Amino acid sequence: MIVFQAATRETFWLIGSTGKAVFYYLAAVAILVFLYGVYARFMRYTQGSDDPLDRLGDLGTRLRTATKLVATNEKQFDRDIYAGIMHTFILWGFLVLVVATAILGFDIDLYRPLMGESFWVGDFYLAYQFVVDAFGLLFVIGVGMAIYRRYVVHNHRLWGKHTSLEDDLFVWALFLLGVGGFLVQAISMVGQPQRATETVSFVGFAMAEGFRAIGMDAALAATLYPWVWWHHSLLAFAFIAWIPYAKPFHMISSFGNIVVRDEKAGARLPSVPADLDHVNAESIDDFTWKELLDQDACTKCGRCSSACPAKASGRPLDPRDVILDLKSYREGLDNGAEPTPIIADGGNSVIAAETMESCMACMACMDACPVEIEHLSSFTRMNRQLTDEGAIKSSMQDVFGNLMQKGNTFGEAPRKRADWAAELEFDIPDARETSVEYLWYVGDYPSYDERNKKVARSLATLFEAAGVSFGILFDDEKYDGNDIRRVGEEFLYLELAGHHVESFEACEFDQIVCTDPHSYNTMKNEYPEIDFAEFADDPIMPFEYDEYWNADGDIQVLHWTQVVEQLVSDGRLGLSGTELDYTVTYHDPCHLGRYNDEYEAPRALIRATGAELYEMPRSHDDSFCCGGGGGGLWMDLEEDVKPSEERLREALEDTEAGDRIEKFVVACPMCTTMFEDGRKTGNFEDAIEIVDIAELLIEALDVSGSIETVSQSQTDSDDSSPPATAD
Repeated sequence: MIVFQAATRETFWLIGSTGKAVFYYLAAVAILVFLYGVYARFMRYTQGSDDPLDRLGDLGTRLRTATKLVATNEKQFDRDIYAGIMHTFILWGFLVLVVATAILGFDIDLYRPLMGESFWVGDFYLAYQFVVDAFGLLFVIGVGMAIYRRYVVHNHRLWGKHTSLEDDLFVWALFLLGVGGFLVQAISMVGQPQRATETVSFVGFAMAEGFRAIGMDAALAATLYPWVWWHHSLLAFAFIAWIPYAKPFHMISSFGNIVVRDEKAGARLPSVPADLDHVNAESIDDFTWKELLDQDACTKCGRCSSACPAKASGRPLDPRDVILDLKSYREGLDNGAEPTPIIADGGNSVIAAETMESCMACMACMDACPVEIEHLSSFTRMNRQLTDEGAIKSSMQDVFGNLMQKGNTFGEAPRKRADWAAELEFDIPDARETSVEYLWYVGDYPSYDERNKKVARSLATLFEAAGVSFGILFDDEKYDGNDIRRVGEEFLYLELAGHHVESFEACEFDQIVCTDPHSYNTMKNEYPEIDFAEFADDPIMPFEYDEYWNADGDIQVLHWTQVVEQLVSDGRLGLSGTELDYTVTYHDPCHLGRYNDEYEAPRALIRATGAELYEMPRSHDDSFCCGGGGGGLWMDLEEDVKPSEERLREALEDTEAGDRIEKFVVACPMCTTMFEDGRKTGNFEDAIEIVDIAELLIEALDVSGSIETVSQSQTDSDDSSPPATAD
């Protein structure tokens, strides 16, 4: 029986001095190959262009946050509990086995030679063996779950054009390492009688008992042990050396990618320098070092592809393939391949133009990615290349022309911008002439599109009813620039931003409130990032403003639902919460939800009307894009089914209330436009009504008597004119 305090074992049992020497030699070679590979990877990143963001500022906080995200596996659990459990078992099993190996190496190679004794004995040894067996078992179970999902279930998102032998080698190498460790332990226990009662090594003990049951004795174990031990050791060395050169490198690059992530990625695109150096995608090294790291961090998990509404709609975009296509191209160049265009309209290129045109800039791919790949940065870079070459759809060229000539996407006269307010029974103040609490940026669609003019009138009526001090810019207001920037038109975006900040500076107000989440996003997150001084002296730029605007966030930029929700909470609109008895569902706009994490204010307003709200299966940060973002509002694209049609189908078929849903509630003019279009093309006109929250509130106020009368033009959406889309 084992003497408890003396419990230990021989690490190199039956290996001998020559075997030990060979072992250490191979270990050194494997580590050197590993270190060189990691060095070469990181040196390759230095060939990318500089990143305009400070990716290493407050490094301590970044490391703590990244460690928390990785350790908890919270992104892996998001929308996929099976994957979360699987990855947690693999990650923690692997980490504990690595740490355990390091502890043993420290004892053998440093502590024993210096101290003349080992700490790997007694209680510590027994506890060590139990922990190693427990986490080793979790590791094997986790890898087994991965094998089951990949090869038995054949989960669709794990397979694609970049699935290759390295994926098979990776998962099976992990499995063989885990099982091999237990085999080495079990055979050792059969061959060493002093370990016969080492039950703390419960997995090895059970396997040893099984081997004895089928006839293995100590002599046979001693014969087999060196072969099994060397097989396990050589596989471990090969795996270590292989890590920087294939898929296992994501164990390093993914953590690094999370450390240097931009928490506002997507919501703010990196600003461009005045010399336009490395802003496009003429070569792979125009991509920043972070964008190159993104490519190596990709684990091929397919979460981005599964979340992408463009892919779901049959468009030719697969976010995973774009990132991996760029990686494959880069690696090909590094191995001597001939360069080709990164992106082009037709012909031979790494990425086809139609692929990038398909992107809705909804950020679903980035939200789903467990390793913080910033897809939109790379996508926008390629869009800039297309725009610079003029290789964009004619409908987008028309939009650019309208903006350059008229300042709005409709090509309408600027003097007509506030005509929507003519039917109101009160005057809207001019924020250029009077001090106001809220400077209201109305936006293009509420100003010029007949359907959305009703939303603007409803919102103005809400402000008036609540006694809000507000004003607008009238013909000084232009298009905000958010979506043309994501299509790649950076300079026109800068012109619009410069014009607006100069207009803002000439007004007296406390806060900016936006009708459109797209305007809200760019004014809140992107206008403050622009160094206007770099462009103010350019004769092409129609502004002289030469500072950062709102860099300290002193001016609060809000979406109108946030403002009105506070008004309702303060009792300034007199709603009891019982006025309406509709059964409704709500669509989270991408730029309000995923971009800016605002989910509750719109829902609070819906509940304030008395309407019964049912959530769609895809809601909050999992919301399915309407298809209007990223220029989709102005493009006619080939699709199996329009995203707006799919979303309306989901509302009526997959929501718990089913076809009892009467109203499809939105909080974005672009969404209103897309869903009104989808209601017609998808034959949903008799099944459901599209209504903005502002219109729902006006109806509730009319019922409550807080507003004596509401003109037909404000509330009647049945006779609305066709939405202004390319369709």
